[in-house]
Amino acid sequence: MLETLKEQVCEANLELNRRGIVIYTFGNVSGIDREAGLIVIKPSGIAYDIMKPEDMVVVDLKTGDPVEGKWKPSSDTKTHLEIYRAFPEVRGITHTHSINAVAFAQAGLDIPALGTTHADYFYGAIPCTRELTKEEVEEAYELNTGKVIVDCIKERGIDPMAVPGIVVKNHGPFSWGKDADAAVYHAVVMEAVAEMGLKTLLLNQTASMQQYVLDKHYKRKHGPGAYYGQK
Repeated sequence: MLETLKEQVCEANLELNRRGIVIYTFGNVSGIDREAGLIVIKPSGIAYDIMKPEDMVVVDLKTGDPVEGKWKPSSDTKTHLEIYRAFPEVRGITHTHSINAVAFAQAGLDIPALGTTHADYFYGAIPCTRELTKEEVEEAYELNTGKVIVDCIKERGIDPMAVPGIVVKNHGPFSWGKDADAAVYHAVVMEAVAEMGLKTLLLNQTASMQQYVLDKHYKRKHGPGAYYGQK
């Protein structure tokens, strides 16, 4: 099971590179074996073009300690762990510095739901967290990044599986899903809708979408009444 997860997580990381939403060693993907209480995550600072499944690092969900692997885990590991601990339905997490999503993060703004492409995958605005305090950054930066993500989702009453992503103020996007592949998929879509949203707001600062359009497009792909695609 763990070897299969390493292969899946490695492939998901490589997909980020293929989709052009990471450069150099930016970004990371993880996946979790909930039954074993272990996560598999990209190693820190390893280039995508030489990455293999055996390079993935295994980390204990409870303690945060590496338990297998020859490299140090991603520097964002503690952020991933906080999200996994808070939301049991999440089984894959992705972090990137994709340009358009980062633009919203740096502006401290939610990515608004302005069209049906957004509505197909995110049931409402993609939130932007609050700014971390000086103490939070200096004491336990990555851990506290995870905490502000979790706090933002809970405080806003968001279903994390209906809005499977967030932007951290001044930092960038995190996304998640039912597995590592889904987390990457949502990262790619988030970058696309961020670009669409940014260009839309440049043309019309008061652009919006009616709730009934959001409802229709999200629910035709998700939930008991979904009818999009093949059975």
